[in-house]
Amino acid sequence: MSHRLPRPLDLALLALCLLALPCLSLAQPVARPAAPLAKAVSATAPANANSVIAPPPRVLVKTSSGSFVIELYPDKAPKTVANFLTYVHDGFYAGTVFQRVIKGFLIQGGLFNRQLQPKPTRPPIPIEADNGLSNLRGTVAAARAADPNSETSQFFINLVDNPRLDFISDQSGATWGYTVFGKVIEGMNVVDAIGNLPTGPQGPFTADVPRPLPVIESMTELPADAALPTARPARVKPGAVHPAG
Repeated sequence: MSHRLPRPLDLALLALCLLALPCLSLAQPVARPAAPLAKAVSATAPANANSVIAPPPRVLVKTSSGSFVIELYPDKAPKTVANFLTYVHDGFYAGTVFQRVIKGFLIQGGLFNRQLQPKPTRPPIPIEADNGLSNLRGTVAAARAADPNSETSQFFINLVDNPRLDFISDQSGATWGYTVFGKVIEGMNVVDAIGNLPTGPQGPFTADVPRPLPVIESMTELPADAALPTARPARVKPGAVHPAG
């Protein structure tokens, strides 16, 4: 399906496409009381004679479709990275799903459980889309509603170069774009496999829900000296039944 639309209508529709909840739903996840955000260590922090520059944080994402590793950019999106790592350390993402797959565009998840019900989130954070990073293939960006400052737990991974999702100006939600805060550095084949799943309507969504639902089993921040795991797509058992849509 083609996603080419004239600007700014293109970005306005994309903003709606990445809404955290269906447009017809009036129920919103209840924000939990704010707790201190995880401290994100910048890979480009100034070093003195006795310091060692820390490598950027990396997160291992284990899913029912296989595993992949995300490298984060705290020097470019410090608030977004700190917010993401807080959800990771809290174990929030375990049991959430990738509920939206648009082939040749993106996969999105990090809020809804297996029953496609939203989990309560932390308060939203300010957008950092004007950090100079582009929504290129493999990059990870924060999903949001029409309000630019509405990022919580949801994120998406670009399956192709999507520069139309980049920051243009701060005039409106349609021109703010989406905050890139990391990139898949291992296991992009797993992401592509999720991006090629068949989709259809399910639960509160009228389209784009993958079958079967890819479940995030865990997210773990890797030690700085940890070797990257070899990512392989999970094998689907013969005769596996897809959820009804």
